[in-house]
Amino acid sequence: MNREWLEKDFYKELGVSSSATQDEVKKAYRKLARDLHPDKNPGDAKAEERFKAVSEAHAVLSDPEKRKEYDEARRLFASGGYGRGGFSPGGGYGQPGGFSGEFNLGDIFGGAGATAGDGGLGDILGGLFNRGGARTSSRPRRGSDVETETTLGFREAAQGVTVPLRMTSPAACTTCHGSGAKPGTSPRVCPHCNGSGVISRNQGAFGFSEPCEDCRGTGSIIDDPCGDCRGTGIQNRTRTITVRIPPGVRDGQRIRLAGQGEAGLRGAPPGDLYVTVHVSQDKVFGRNGDDLTLVLPVSYSELVLGTTVSVPTLDGRVGVKVPPGTADGRTLRVRGRGVPKRGGGGAGDLLVTVKVAIPQKLDDNATEALRRYAEAEKESGFDPRAGWAGA
Repeated sequence: MNREWLEKDFYKELGVSSSATQDEVKKAYRKLARDLHPDKNPGDAKAEERFKAVSEAHAVLSDPEKRKEYDEARRLFASGGYGRGGFSPGGGYGQPGGFSGEFNLGDIFGGAGATAGDGGLGDILGGLFNRGGARTSSRPRRGSDVETETTLGFREAAQGVTVPLRMTSPAACTTCHGSGAKPGTSPRVCPHCNGSGVISRNQGAFGFSEPCEDCRGTGSIIDDPCGDCRGTGIQNRTRTITVRIPPGVRDGQRIRLAGQGEAGLRGAPPGDLYVTVHVSQDKVFGRNGDDLTLVLPVSYSELVLGTTVSVPTLDGRVGVKVPPGTADGRTLRVRGRGVPKRGGGGAGDLLVTVKVAIPQKLDDNATEALRRYAEAEKESGFDPRAGWAGA
């Protein structure tokens, strides 16, 4: 839990209620992100700050575990669950007894990057009734996952493409390379807790843990913090990431890029980047799984007499044979000319549906010829409604 979370109202940032569903959160974020994106507001510092705040709010509220943690912590502090002073088995929080001195948010949550196991709230509650005072190891907090979106053309999605994504998110500080310490110096192991970030004590029948006051639960001390990131090891910055979109990606599909998310605190592993792909519609092609679909306009005579028609594919054109006597609406299959399958297992098929195009106007010669054909058709004994249940 980041201690700064309690100072921010993420629901207000996104303009949703605290009971909003995940879909409502995502919808609100997408709208704000489009309006506030730096590419849409070049040179607008205020819009950029709002974009960062909205992105941070979405990163927390879109993650069910983080959202639950955020909500519980806000409820706890709103009700005065923590106060001044400490804990006593015979008293309570805010009374003299166990913890001495005054706890601020940083003490309780073990610094800006504490999570369960970092000497924060989880360790206070988890170690409260532990006998023997066993210490809990402190580990740097992994960076949060980041979500973004991109829109591809239909053929780009089908064939695969490499796209640059410009995004603003927390990343490793370029000055200290994520250590949090001023260049030329390094963090040192906290001598008070020996790097665990937690001090365990026994008091009567109870054993409990509290964050180390010297290192604020991080397990390390930075004597000379980096001036650019103020010792956190991370900065908000705009960067461009080149993403390879594999062939055959579908509309709404999420692609995971390991290690491309938010930087971890003080050199901890970064989170992942999830890219949601939106695919535009195509004027010619449709898609059914790995099969491409298209509707081919033909004339009545072409269906009756048969023909070969050139149709487009993703990589050129191919001739499709229409057999004589083909019915209107029939689908013809061209093997292996569809969307490439995942894992390199070939490609789907091209499904061509023929549809008769009716001429809206004929000249005199064509009209007379059609009348002669209709008479000849009738004389041949052909009845289009033969066997029809409505006859």
